[in-house]
Amino acid sequence: MARIVIIVGHSRWGTYCGALAEAYMRGAESAGHEVLLFNTATLAFDPVLRGAYHTLQPLEPDLAAAHAAIHAADHLVLIFPLWLGTLPAILKGFLERVIQPDIFEPGQTGKFVTPWKGKSARVVITMGMPAFVYRWYFGAHALKMLKRNILGFLGVAPIRSTLLGSITTVKPERRTRWLADMEALGRAGQ
Repeated sequence: MARIVIIVGHSRWGTYCGALAEAYMRGAESAGHEVLLFNTATLAFDPVLRGAYHTLQPLEPDLAAAHAAIHAADHLVLIFPLWLGTLPAILKGFLERVIQPDIFEPGQTGKFVTPWKGKSARVVITMGMPAFVYRWYFGAHALKMLKRNILGFLGVAPIRSTLLGSITTVKPERRTRWLADMEALGRAGQ
């Protein structure tokens, strides 16, 4: 059984992204996986990396808990809406802050570390446009950046993705099916 950390990168609680996370968690727990859920909407932390990467910024208790959970995890699930073509600022701030202690090396420039090696991940993105338009016309920019420049850079592999498009206009049946799909992915620990 896997240890799974789910991160919902949204500035509001009670969204469809949160429902997707809860469905994944239900499935994972029903299969015996150990699951922790972090929703950036409910965490108390400063999302601004104030010292850039020059000064280690201490983690607030919520971020320290997330950091410890991520290190103990086998699998990560990141769920967020596509905003202005990329991740919401609160998620970017969360990632910058929670990753900083792992890559902060005073006086060590150019040194690459892979502190999350051995973990796998699933990235779930909801969006207003059709998913195929985002993937083929826009090149799935945010997904590629997250996979290559953040998760891949930290050693995460494999990284799978789920894109849910036209989120505001799909019929309720499709939303229900997506929730069932998330639950199935949770049971499989993928």
